[in-house]
Amino acid sequence: MPIRVGMVSLGCSKNLVDSERMLSKLRTHGYQLVTEPGEADIAIVNTCGFIQSAKEEAIETILELAALKKEGTLKKIVLTGCLTERYQQEAADLFTEADAVIGIGNNRDIVDVLDHVLAGERVVRFGKKEDAETTGARIITTLPFFAYLKIAEGCSNRCSYCAIPAIRGPYRSVPMEQVLEEAHWLAEHHVTELVVIAQDTTRYGCDLYGKCRLPELLRELCHIDGIRWVRVLYSYPERITEELLDVMAEEPHMVPYLDMPIQHCDEAILRRMNRPGNEEYLRNLIAHIRERVPDVTLRTTIITGFPGETKEQFNRLGDFLHDMEFDRMGCFAYSEEEGTAAAEFEDQIDEEVRAHRADILMEQQAEVSAAKNAAKIGRRMTAVIEGYDKYAGCYFGRTAADAPDIDGKIFIKSDSRLRLGQYITVEVFDTMDYDLLAEEVTDESAE
Repeated sequence: MPIRVGMVSLGCSKNLVDSERMLSKLRTHGYQLVTEPGEADIAIVNTCGFIQSAKEEAIETILELAALKKEGTLKKIVLTGCLTERYQQEAADLFTEADAVIGIGNNRDIVDVLDHVLAGERVVRFGKKEDAETTGARIITTLPFFAYLKIAEGCSNRCSYCAIPAIRGPYRSVPMEQVLEEAHWLAEHHVTELVVIAQDTTRYGCDLYGKCRLPELLRELCHIDGIRWVRVLYSYPERITEELLDVMAEEPHMVPYLDMPIQHCDEAILRRMNRPGNEEYLRNLIAHIRERVPDVTLRTTIITGFPGETKEQFNRLGDFLHDMEFDRMGCFAYSEEEGTAAAEFEDQIDEEVRAHRADILMEQQAEVSAAKNAAKIGRRMTAVIEGYDKYAGCYFGRTAADAPDIDGKIFIKSDSRLRLGQYITVEVFDTMDYDLLAEEVTDESAE
């Protein structure tokens, strides 16, 4: 009987791509892949260790698997990912239930690791971060019509609150020919939407080619047969160039969606975060983006309660967000991460204050989102089908304005039998929280 392996991939989409590469290696070497760890002989946890809540989720998952192992349901546990890379020997000593604890540079050796584990050994390996794979075969674990395309590994921005450079190493672009080869492979396997990701997509190519080549890469992706939507995430504001906006305005397969994490607008706070820019720069940039790409959907990410953030600075941030009316926004209370420069600042803010400020901004954003959704009533647009809700008796999916996993849904009434991954024209007739309600139309094209 083949040995059954289950993968638990925690954290971001970049981590998910790593998991998909490991799964491909395991299947190639005869392991049977299962979706539920409780049905597996071996469970692999690809952990996240970015902020405190992610670490807590990883630890909770490990303890749940340890209980299955104690019951005899599960035989072996393997840990990898950002948490183990960040804490290494400490993680190996703490998680005694794990049969293997490895770093991200050892994911390429996952088959060998499992071979040793099955032979009764406990494996503890921490290779070079730079050995983390940036290309190779994958098993797509998302819905089959879309896939994440990771174009770089690591980060060199050195934001004072962020542990990613210490965990993942410096920024390393994947050579363009390798990115395009993987994209063509995805298209040949019926992927129609590419979601381009990296810790900072707008930095792509600077290390390899001496200049940013993201716009050039995106144009190439847009011209691949079978690709209908190309979406780019994690674009830093200081590197939003005219060339990038040209691609968004000119390429019909380039989704007019820009994910631009600004974190704050106050210049003093941004300096302490080790990030450039100020409120005037951001206001001008956002106005320019909307002028160049009139139908753009703008998403951002905000941190509240950064060390030293005064009430006045927080209120200024709230006023700025009110004026900017971002289409999508994620807001996180500052997480004090050991090993980062910000963790050493003396003027830390109480955790309850951090969380309260985040709640205030999210309540404000809910009003913005409701108004923006209401303005879409009566509009026609393209939606891609993600499934059928048997309880609601309708289909659901996403529009070009919705990134997978992080944005809202559109629920669709249709008399037709629709298939997964099908692109259809719909007309919005109502809203529900962050979601839209629509019905399929066939007499006109979408906007």
